Amino acid sequence: MNSEVNVVVKDTDRTMVELKHVEKYYGELHALKDINLKVKKGEVVVLIGPSGSGKSTLCRTINRLESINSGEILIEGKKLPDGGAALAGLRAEIGMVFQSFNLFAHKSVLDNVCIGPVDVLHRPKEEVKKEAMELLKRVGVDSQAEKMPAQLSGGQQQRAAIARSLAMHPKVMLFDEPTSALDPEMIQEVLDVMIELANEGMTMIVVTHEMNFARSVADRVVFMADGAIVEENTPEEFFTAPKSERAKEFLESINRH
Repeated sequence: MNSEVNVVVKDTDRTMVELKHVEKYYGELHALKDINLKVKKGEVVVLIGPSGSGKSTLCRTINRLESINSGEILIEGKKLPDGGAALAGLRAEIGMVFQSFNLFAHKSVLDNVCIGPVDVLHRPKEEVKKEAMELLKRVGVDSQAEKMPAQLSGGQQQRAAIARSLAMHPKVMLFDEPTSALDPEMIQEVLDVMIELANEGMTMIVVTHEMNFARSVADRVVFMADGAIVEENTPEEFFTAPKSERAKEFLESINRH
């Protein structure tokens, strides 16, 4: 089984992200229930489950885009700060790619990639620009560098958004349904970039409905329902022999479509 080989190769026994007893409420809604999760360096963890199960909320708590009510989130053993410069510094180490591309509409694609390293990391502009062009080339959109985001296809915008995150040299990349706003023919071009990152050993936490990606790229699948982690396993085990009734129902509903 490929994924098991990957785990052995990638796992350095260094925990990059850890959630301990994390609880999150939106008013009466209990959005995250006693979440405990460890992600090792170089591991690709895919969060799947029905809509409203808490996957995106969990992903967004890891860089404090969503606050938590109780519990702890640790990045490389350091507790995630509540705010201020310490949080900004830690956030700079966590790349995030959203469902909607979140590029600055009034800046060129190249400027979008350069802005973080220049404004946040205070790196020299020319050095950043050179690296930004290399990153855009890596994701296949270097020819679009001077264009505005609106001039690009959705797939190109999302690949530019990935380059923008990589420009910050993140230790962890979070992907929150990165292909769900894309037309079917553009999905694979974004997934290909993500597969390449995974193969290079990037630590990744991915919320997705793309089951083939989960099956072939994940080291571990985490299945969520009703705000809780119901089960987690290798893709092979999860997709061929899910343990919980909830996971069986979910996989059956996917297979019906």
